[in-house]
Amino acid sequence: MTCTIDPAGLIRTLETSTGTVLLDVMLPEHYQAHHIPGALNVCVYEVVFMETVRRLIPNPDTPIIVYDTSSRSQASECAVQKLTAGGYRNVCELSGGLEAWLAAGRPLEPAGAALQGDPGIQEGSYRIDPEKSQVVWTGRNLNGRHTGTLAISSGEITIAQGQLTGRIALDMKSLTNSDLQQADYRDMLINHLLSEDFFEVEKYPQAEALLKSWSPIPGATPGRANYLIEADLTIKGVTHPVQLPALIAPDADGIKAQATLEIDRTQWNVRYGSGRLFEKLGMHLVNDMVTLDFFLLAV
Repeated sequence: MTCTIDPAGLIRTLETSTGTVLLDVMLPEHYQAHHIPGALNVCVYEVVFMETVRRLIPNPDTPIIVYDTSSRSQASECAVQKLTAGGYRNVCELSGGLEAWLAAGRPLEPAGAALQGDPGIQEGSYRIDPEKSQVVWTGRNLNGRHTGTLAISSGEITIAQGQLTGRIALDMKSLTNSDLQQADYRDMLINHLLSEDFFEVEKYPQAEALLKSWSPIPGATPGRANYLIEADLTIKGVTHPVQLPALIAPDADGIKAQATLEIDRTQWNVRYGSGRLFEKLGMHLVNDMVTLDFFLLAV
């Protein structure tokens, strides 16, 4: 059973014990912004966590108290498990973490520091950086899958009065394949996809997603899609409405976004090998569903 200690107990321990080590297991930037006075910092997310702890605390009998942000986070619990498995015999966890410490009226370092919320997405107009953005496509059949990329030729995102609009233009002639190692097979696949059997890029060199609105996804946590984007997707001159669950977050240079879209290619007149439209295809059967993963940096 995990040893836990509340803020009052931590205060008593720090006042009466000179050998106890208080360990902040959060990211270094969080530690620098605010931490309990006297705490050391070793981030539990780092692969060298135990190596660093052994260097700083070589005696496995040393009393250690670990903490993170709140009772909602499992970082300190994870640290206790790692330390115990690593042979440390006297490890406790501060119940409620920094939030409980502050609720008990205790100070943080630096003096006057307070817990900071996650930064929000700022309203404004952003230009999609084509050099740092791309779309990864995945197509499948009974034998496996093929994947590759599409370049984003241009685009912009505007966030105003709580709503998102914008445009993403895809250069269909830029289509690549990343799974086939033999150049002749890879070139044959790419040429087939560029041809009239699939995307007919000489006639339709650009696809476009017109972003119309967004709505927050209730209960979304970091690492999960937090907005649902409504858009019109145009491929081969055919336009249909789509919904993109997207993970959107502020970045030092603007905003980053990742969205995954599953489309039925036949709705955009990409018909080759569709079992819904042709019979007895044999080895030429290709799944109707195609996955498009958008990775965007807008500045």
